[in-house]
Amino acid sequence: MSPHRLLRSLNSPNRLAHRTKTWYSCPVNQLLRTLLYEWRDRKLPATLGRDARLDVSPQMGSNFATVITGFRRVGKTYMVYEAVEKLLESHSREEVIYLNFEDERIVNPTVELLTDLIPEIQATFGKKPAYLFLDELQLVPNWSKWVRRILDSESIQLYITGSSSKMSSSELPTELRGRALEVKVDPLSFKEFLRFKGVVVDTNKLQYVREEAGRFSYLFNDYLIFGALPAVVLTLPEKKLELLQTYYQTVVQREIAERNKVENDALLKTLLQVLLNSTSITISTLHNTLKSMSIPVGKTTVDNYISYIESSYFMKELYFHSPNILNQLNYPRKLYFVDTGFLTALSTKFSKNMGRLFENKVFHKLTQMYETLYYYKDEKDNEIDFTVLEDGKVTALYQVCYDLADEETQARELKTFIKAGEALNCSNFNLITLEKSKEFTASKGVNLITASEFFG
Repeated sequence: MSPHRLLRSLNSPNRLAHRTKTWYSCPVNQLLRTLLYEWRDRKLPATLGRDARLDVSPQMGSNFATVITGFRRVGKTYMVYEAVEKLLESHSREEVIYLNFEDERIVNPTVELLTDLIPEIQATFGKKPAYLFLDELQLVPNWSKWVRRILDSESIQLYITGSSSKMSSSELPTELRGRALEVKVDPLSFKEFLRFKGVVVDTNKLQYVREEAGRFSYLFNDYLIFGALPAVVLTLPEKKLELLQTYYQTVVQREIAERNKVENDALLKTLLQVLLNSTSITISTLHNTLKSMSIPVGKTTVDNYISYIESSYFMKELYFHSPNILNQLNYPRKLYFVDTGFLTALSTKFSKNMGRLFENKVFHKLTQMYETLYYYKDEKDNEIDFTVLEDGKVTALYQVCYDLADEETQARELKTFIKAGEALNCSNFNLITLEKSKEFTASKGVNLITASEFFG
């Protein structure tokens, strides 16, 4: 073939299309193969173990995906490592595969990366995997369609992690409804916190051994102030705030701004600061606050940014209890953050407010205990922190008070319970406090619960 004919052949549209595809697919396959070889030779980090563990027993019947969700840095990946270690006791590395889609070498991933994954595993190791763990899979567009295809066509057990609520059971794409089991990972419980610290507190001795009560108080206040993100718990005291601030910047930049293509970074950061220094909000008050700070923004934008923040698991809103949906929407929504360490590190108003930190912890514990929570306030602003709703009825009222030593505080809490109980037709009163008060007893119709009992 002459040089001119060869040049024309190389530059023909069909040839160019084929060449473009070849150049694109080879690096993808090469990257996958590199990642797979690295996985086979990789040593997993040591894990301390959480109370909850992933179920890796063989699935019976229809195949489904296990979706591990939660805020960034709560320990999702280490929970996966623990499950992988257990499987490797009876399976080879070729049968149990782990890939992290936040690897910086995976740039702008497309669904073609997933399409090539199973064939590339088979080509590299000579067989398909029995277990496949995919970290932060939501970074790949159309990941859910690929997952559904694998569930329908393969006998591979899939485990997926994600830091966005869009992967939660309530927001999963339609194709995965009924085909995914969500495992929600939260910051450490107090029991886990003590285990990570390597200490033991004998709660049976708290009432009559002063030294043990002192140890509990010191450790529990540490739990409140610096929070319960695993790496923060394990780091040196003088480094905790710095690490929390670093995590916060990561959440703002990656989980909220980049993922949602936020155009106004300054607005987002200002809004977050306002939220961190607020106990409750309405969109109107937020809009007016930002407007007073000379930040021009519409209410719709504020509402959208709030949804982005919630989607990252950084914050949750608690609505007012009312059978009238319009009342719920018109009343302020109370705010609770994923970890109290962020309030300490970032809030100028609540960093040393132990009552605020205590209530935030109680909220998250209650969300693990009950499916539906609200707060209640009467026309005279007497407020119940948490009302439990089951089958359309209020079944329990919870009030949080860090310090019950003051008699006036005791009288106020009892009065609030009585009035709310009459209005909501509920007599299940629960008062959660740091420690017991001799003057405030269960004989007054209130179930007094100490921090050691509630979190122990």
